[in-house]
Amino acid sequence: MNSKRRDNLTEMSKEDRELRKFYPSLDEERKLWRGGFVRVAGLDEAGRGALAGPVVAGAVVLPPNTRRAGLWAEVQDSKLLSPPRREELAQRIREKASAWSLGEASAAEIDARGIAPATRLAMRRAVQALSPSPDHLLLDWVQLKSLNLPQLSFTKGDLRIVSIAAASILAKVHRDQLLCQLHERFPAYGFHNHKGYAARTHLAAIESFGPCPAHRRSFSPLRKDATLFR
Repeated sequence: MNSKRRDNLTEMSKEDRELRKFYPSLDEERKLWRGGFVRVAGLDEAGRGALAGPVVAGAVVLPPNTRRAGLWAEVQDSKLLSPPRREELAQRIREKASAWSLGEASAAEIDARGIAPATRLAMRRAVQALSPSPDHLLLDWVQLKSLNLPQLSFTKGDLRIVSIAAASILAKVHRDQLLCQLHERFPAYGFHNHKGYAARTHLAAIESFGPCPAHRRSFSPLRKDATLFR
């Protein structure tokens, strides 16, 4: 190794070295492209664990036979990116993808169905909004058995697969925007800061003011304390 590269690696922080391991690949997409599929959609969700707001699914179809270069070499799981970086990448993904879409399931639908079925509902809506329709799905965590489409589901797919990571970015950016809009309607809860998750300030606001219509009443501690909010 030359001295310049050795110096660069030495100066790189431990965190940066760890994050280098989590750039996803195009291995799964390439297998499907070689198999004759041309509209391979990666899907992921945002907001599954929040106490308020919708769960949002993103879907991204890459141009077939895309190389892992430029934008597609920069995409990562949305949780590893700062908000400004996510927003920058989201704009570029929308410009460069063959197709992309979003689907939502509301807090009321989450309460009525449960979070896992509501997550699948949001993903189905994202798939159904794609134009043209995909011919294969790559999914993070879930399976969409109700859709008559070939599909593969992966654990930590957003860390491993470019199209799923791209979908995670679109879903996260869109959901964050929705929670900022909810903050304008219900400013007491600070949705623009914690995006509906169980931050101490959010829990304190629920204790002080009770839940608002954006809250998921089936989630703890709202479910546990439901009698206090009637």
